[in-house]
Amino acid sequence: MFPSISLAQETGLAVLLVAALVWVAGLGHMLRDSRVQQPEPGVADALPRIPAQRTSAAHPMESVQLTEAEEQAFAGLIRTIPHH
Repeated sequence: MFPSISLAQETGLAVLLVAALVWVAGLGHMLRDSRVQQPEPGVADALPRIPAQRTSAAHPMESVQLTEAEEQAFAGLIRTIPHH
């Protein structure tokens, strides 16, 4: 094929070319398959987009009782956050 390179180099080049083509074809299939399909009309209305927030009574491990000093420290921390 190329007079300036050896047969082993030509074989390696051919293998790399085939591997690159297989990779590009696989990537194209993955991208095409991963496209989000639009749901049928009416289906989206039945499914909530964001789950409802649970109340603190949902599980005892999800709430803590703060001391007065902790509440004041937290309030001071919140005041230091810039609001834009």
